Amino acid sequence: MLTSDITRYKEAHRAFVKTLAQKGLDHNKVEIIVQTPNADPISWANTIRKFNGIGSDIIVTYGAPVTLAAVREADNIPIVFVDVYGPVETGITRSMTAPGRNLTGVSSKVPMITLIKAANDIKRIKSLGILYNGREIGSVVQLKEIRRLAAQMGFSVVEYNVSSGSMLDSALSSLTSSGVDFIYAAESTLVTRSLEKVISRAKDKGIPVISHVPEAVDKGALVTLEVNAFEQGQLAGEYVSAILQRKKQGQIPVATPKKVDLAINLKTARQLDINVPIQVLSSSTKVIK
Repeated sequence: MLTSDITRYKEAHRAFVKTLAQKGLDHNKVEIIVQTPNADPISWANTIRKFNGIGSDIIVTYGAPVTLAAVREADNIPIVFVDVYGPVETGITRSMTAPGRNLTGVSSKVPMITLIKAANDIKRIKSLGILYNGREIGSVVQLKEIRRLAAQMGFSVVEYNVSSGSMLDSALSSLTSSGVDFIYAAESTLVTRSLEKVISRAKDKGIPVISHVPEAVDKGALVTLEVNAFEQGQLAGEYVSAILQRKKQGQIPVATPKKVDLAINLKTARQLDINVPIQVLSSSTKVIK
């Protein structure tokens, strides 16, 4: 089950299917039923109940919101999650080494300080605007991490909780007029699907956008710190293969991908008349020119 029709989930799922086939679990051995419900808790819960009803052997969830729905609704069916930012912080697992319950999966959590420090090295942050969704736990975890860093580093935070298109429009109008130095696009279905709008509206006011969402830098964000979606799908495929070979999922450690990119969009920097210091470029692993 995918949280929504989001590029990184589709890429991870392609890698997942490919990895299963490499393990000898192609379409002749395993039936994969893909559901992309509406992005709301009722739709997520109904999809999990559907999986219960058809007797699914394993449920694979993409994103924290649907993973939490699966934890609540699945009838003791093993769960393998993909792209969950902070499995422990979100309350999905007990620990990274022994997740417990009937689940395991792949974490997309990376150090928030790395992203914030890179942005601060480009342009000193005095005020940071945040677009998040209070109904999506990964988004809330990111918000809390930024609050802690703001207290440590001495910048202010302007927060907007957005869960609808009209709320996003209103938040963007307020944020882009508030004098913030950057806008952080937190992990949320609405914000991810509206990245072009967020980045365009911010750019019109000369404000760079930063994020952990992989699609963001390709769509014009200045800086992202992103986990490789393809690798996440590969790891999930390996875990599903292991569970089908009777390994207990609650005893399989949560995986953390090794491929993490600090990405810089120099085209955006030029458009915003921002100079990216050589030390930031030297530490980046992906540069869009």
